[in-house]
Amino acid sequence: MPPADERAKEALDTVIRKARVHFYKPIQIAEILFHHRTDGRLNLARLETYRNISKRWRDEVSNRLVGRRSTSSARYQDDVFNKNAMPPRSLAVLGEINERTGGGVEVYIYGAMREKLSAILHVREYIARATPETFSIQELVDQFVSRPGLRRSTDKIYEIAVHALFSTIVHALRAEITLSINNEDEEILADFERFIEMVLGINAERTRIVMPAALYRVGVTNAADRGLDMWANFGTAIQVKHLTLTPELTEEIVGGIEADRIVIVCRDAEREPIEALLLQLGLNERVQGIITLSDLDQWYALCLGERYRERLAGSLLADLGREFDAEFPSNIEIGPFMRERRYDTIALPEGWGQPE
Repeated sequence: MPPADERAKEALDTVIRKARVHFYKPIQIAEILFHHRTDGRLNLARLETYRNISKRWRDEVSNRLVGRRSTSSARYQDDVFNKNAMPPRSLAVLGEINERTGGGVEVYIYGAMREKLSAILHVREYIARATPETFSIQELVDQFVSRPGLRRSTDKIYEIAVHALFSTIVHALRAEITLSINNEDEEILADFERFIEMVLGINAERTRIVMPAALYRVGVTNAADRGLDMWANFGTAIQVKHLTLTPELTEEIVGGIEADRIVIVCRDAEREPIEALLLQLGLNERVQGIITLSDLDQWYALCLGERYRERLAGSLLADLGREFDAEFPSNIEIGPFMRERRYDTIALPEGWGQPE
């Protein structure tokens, strides 16, 4: 393989390896190559000829294959063309290889995506088959950690497992939140009557609200996996981390969350370093608790054990499956898509095995 071809392939493999399960950046590269091959009017050496339109091409395909489109910032989306990812000069080389092989690079990219979606299906089948006697959160997390194609999404399965567990326990405890106004100043109550009614939901006839305690996932976080993961209507912010926290990242995470009480969920090995960092940075008073995977394992065992199985196990496993389906794409569409493109008749470039 010529050096230029080898460097271009290495750049592509890096983008594929770093891609999360929705595969937005590899899809964008594949669609640029597809339109370059089938249209012939694109100049891959000139970024501005495809920078913006390729996002639309990507979104059309990702909406079909994974059921959503990228919502990251424009700046982050454009990172795919950085020199450390897929700069135009490398993309132009891939374009030559792709044309020479009649779409072989496209097949390579979508083949890698199919492998990743198949791995997701394997995990989903584990959840579907799980019973209170067989389920293990440790095994669930390990299925992501042990698969190179899923490893970068470990934080998401960790987050889903945490939310399903916490919601189940809070519901089982029948925890409630009370909202009331204690200021008896009639003037301020009259002046802000409309605000009180519309924002707080309280009025003269209904001076107190009691509601169930609840936790909510924020959804997709940014690429650096910072920011809020979950929030509770009882005032606690929850940050789930399955990565090593540096002092800078810890300060950014804790300092950037506007909540008086923060709960951090992390790996067992991270607990002591995080505690030391929080003390060093003077942020320990804002952190209400640090929960580890061992704590989660113990609470899952309680929920699924004989004492609480009848009351909690069914809803916990059902919530876990439902949230998994909402977060991770299925592999239903990838096969028909590849057949429509006739990718099953196109060979990979010589010497190109599927990336690990």
